[in-house]
Amino acid sequence: MATSDVKYSEKIYALINYEDPYVQPLILAALQKRLPESSYEVITSVSQLPSPSSRLLQWVQYESIDFDHLMSNPSTTLSNAYIIRKALIRKHYLSTTIANWITKYPDSVLKRHVKPSVEFEVDYAEFLDDALVEAWELKESWARNESLGEGGEEKKEWWILKPGMSERGQGIRLFSSEEELVGIFEEWDPESDDEDEDEEEEGGARSDAGANSSLSIGEQRKDKKEEKEEGNGIITSQLRHFIAQPYIHPPLLLSPPSLPSPSPPPPSPLRKFHIRTYVLATSALQVYIYRPMLALFAARPYVPPWDDVLQTDRDEAMRAHLTNTCLQESGDREGSVGLFWDLPSSLPQQPDLGSVKMDAQADWKDKVFEQIKETTGATFEAAARGMSIHFQPLPNSFEIFGLDFMVGIEPDGQLNTYLLEVNAFPDFRQTGSELSGMIEGLFEGVVNRGVVPFFGVKGEGGDEGDDGMVKVLDIDLGRR
Repeated sequence: MATSDVKYSEKIYALINYEDPYVQPLILAALQKRLPESSYEVITSVSQLPSPSSRLLQWVQYESIDFDHLMSNPSTTLSNAYIIRKALIRKHYLSTTIANWITKYPDSVLKRHVKPSVEFEVDYAEFLDDALVEAWELKESWARNESLGEGGEEKKEWWILKPGMSERGQGIRLFSSEEELVGIFEEWDPESDDEDEDEEEEGGARSDAGANSSLSIGEQRKDKKEEKEEGNGIITSQLRHFIAQPYIHPPLLLSPPSLPSPSPPPPSPLRKFHIRTYVLATSALQVYIYRPMLALFAARPYVPPWDDVLQTDRDEAMRAHLTNTCLQESGDREGSVGLFWDLPSSLPQQPDLGSVKMDAQADWKDKVFEQIKETTGATFEAAARGMSIHFQPLPNSFEIFGLDFMVGIEPDGQLNTYLLEVNAFPDFRQTGSELSGMIEGLFEGVVNRGVVPFFGVKGEGGDEGDDGMVKVLDIDLGRR
């Protein structure tokens, strides 16, 4: 039964269970505002459907989607996620997606707006040499850095290491030499059995000598295990896939938004930030950008990657480089999230530019947005057409992605926007309670563009043009 054959009077059964107390009420509010009250009924289980062919909207966590029901009832069931989308959401797959597309289309905008990646797989630090046999870009970069000698720190090429399947900023590190990269992996490697035996012998010797210790060897091991389980540590063999990308330097730096107060404090020292863009992909395939975007700031003022603190206190130094607010403590998060369009039109003087003069006009945000639109559309087309095995949009699905972008300053002083990564089921809570209205507006746009057309109901609460959704891709993949 085609969608157009379904009578408008047939009720939509909405299974809404996002399992997030921040998101759940916002989805329900969006449905209430954008759908006629009599057009849908909220249910708690697929078993409550009058019949298998009843119109069903599933808006739940990925693991909870009844994909069997979705595939068995393609004309009456709509879900909030595609089944297969690794080509976008896994860093090493995305790297391959972009590289293949640029090889086929060398004039693609992706060549300018995505840093090329070096991919490799490694289980333990001792196998790193084998993993990097064909990493010519890294080896050539290291050779150039070594030729600079002492005093050439500021001219070194830096790289950023990212685990291909990690989330929430886990495992991201900076390096500029082979020794530094090896050190990162050695830091992550679990202790060997020989090391355990040595520690036990040393512990026994200390005990025999009458030494007092607040923690036994067993307790110390337990602490290390708990630290890794809590996300503060990394085990290389659990991540395995890695990419290394040239570090974006210098990034555009701004002061984070100030918290409301009777007497606003002076602007904070300049910090690194990235732009979180919410993207709706629907059917097979239209892609929309939600025009309201977030600016997420690092917890510490920016320091260049060659600063001494990176060598002496890696974790503290990375707080100046990582803009993922999931990594920040509650105190750091205060004032670290703002609206992109509220950023100043006049940009402050930037450090580390040398003789380069930054060329940025008052409309720099509009230009960045244009670059984001072009890059987003090209990325989804590259995945859909060039990696169709690993990205399969369905006509009866939609999905919200969180795309992260960073603005860098080119050698000629121009601003250039780079795609960092694509996230499935993004963490909406990082928006905070103050900006929850933005997320509710996003969900209203999703209902307008992804739900209303599929079920053929008449939307309420305004026309499509007022939902903030900007179409950046509309292609027919021939899937019905």
